[in-house]
Amino acid sequence: MNSRIVIIPTYNEIENIQAIIEKVMSLDPLFDVLIVDDGSPDGTAQAVKQLQVDFPKRIHLIERQGKLGLGTAYIAGFSYCIEMQYDFIFEMDADFSHNPDDLVRLYQTCEQDADMAIGSRYINGVNVVNWPIGRVLMSYFAGFYVRFITGMPIQDATAGFVCYRRKVLETIPLHEIKFIGYAFQVEMKFTTWKYGFKIVEVPIIFTDRTKGESKMSANIFKEAIFGVIQLKVNSFFKRYQRS
Repeated sequence: MNSRIVIIPTYNEIENIQAIIEKVMSLDPLFDVLIVDDGSPDGTAQAVKQLQVDFPKRIHLIERQGKLGLGTAYIAGFSYCIEMQYDFIFEMDADFSHNPDDLVRLYQTCEQDADMAIGSRYINGVNVVNWPIGRVLMSYFAGFYVRFITGMPIQDATAGFVCYRRKVLETIPLHEIKFIGYAFQVEMKFTTWKYGFKIVEVPIIFTDRTKGESKMSANIFKEAIFGVIQLKVNSFFKRYQRS
């Protein structure tokens, strides 16, 4: 069985889903795909099922009822991939803001010696395309804020383009991960760091979506701001010890 799988959460990604899956399917080495769809009314899940005809063993689908949040989508995906015994488990957006070609670089980084590889927008300056300057500044200073509060030596803590070794996800008590928006990404990195795993940032170019609608909202941003403080406070009362 292939050792690599890419989890892609979706909600109304009919404009992107076929192209993103076909691109991932074309990579060398091979990557399987797991789509976690939150009941998209636009037919995203149906499009995935059609593609499964050509790749019955490499395209996987979890269908959920309604929008349950990014974090819970990834937790469901992690649990599925652990059960299926994949060794390298990836997070990626469906909208081509993450270049699928960079999956290979993330994999190579983890294959060498990293436990988590992050596709980082800010490890070498600011590498973001098609964002208004206000959003770039907000995202960049959010990274500074996370580093200041948590002490994590990570430039892009909110990044959603990540490779995990399976042992990381088997170690983290996934049922204790609480956040569902962008704070989820910070919580996963913070928890990985607290358990002493090796994290490496890999420079990427992030390109904002050209098709479909962004899922960013004020509530998601608010969760990220206040969730970081909650993470730090809660960490004083937790033991991060590998079994």
